Amino acid sequence: MLRAEGVTKEFQHKRGIVHVLKDASFSIESGEYVSVVGASGSGKSTLLLMLGGMLSPTAGRVLLDGESLYELGSGGRTGVRREKIGFVFQTFNLIPYLTALENVQVPLMLSGTRMQRQNEIASDLLNRVGLSDRLEHKPSELSVGQQQRVALARMLANDPAVILADEPTGNLDPETGRQILQFLGEVNAQGRTVVVVTHDAEAATDAQRKLRLENGSVVPG
Repeated sequence: MLRAEGVTKEFQHKRGIVHVLKDASFSIESGEYVSVVGASGSGKSTLLLMLGGMLSPTAGRVLLDGESLYELGSGGRTGVRREKIGFVFQTFNLIPYLTALENVQVPLMLSGTRMQRQNEIASDLLNRVGLSDRLEHKPSELSVGQQQRVALARMLANDPAVILADEPTGNLDPETGRQILQFLGEVNAQGRTVVVVTHDAEAATDAQRKLRLENGSVVPG
């Protein structure tokens, strides 16, 4: 489903060129649960953004379902992200002036879903993550763990086939982090592909397979 072919990523720095990834090639099959691990600054988040069609490689190709993401126009990549990919970030990226329900409705609104159906889907997803009594609360009125659960519900709003999670437990206490990982395991068991960037050894053990970044190269975990 997801494939990298000779992917290289370089950034221009005032002291010269920084090589983040070097000729990385690997495949992630449909329905797999894969963790991406490596030292801080090794390029894990950069790799995840490239897999999600949000950061173009300097060289090489990223393919999703056989389609080369960066040979599409920006509009084409936006469509792929909207229809096939769900993102979870360490910082949650919730809209502060919207309620939990409205935050989950955002991707549904962007995809043209009817308002009544938006309400039904968003309410059901928030119920699934244990927030049925927090629908009208804004992010500032929620705990950090509850905000992450809103982000998880929003991620699932358009029923994506691929979940890309960047340090989803990084800001959470151990118990809440374990709940988040359990939820990701459940959505993987439903057939979704899950790719998690993490520095947490426990989080990495939940995956079926590891990809490790070392000196810009991707090696088996």
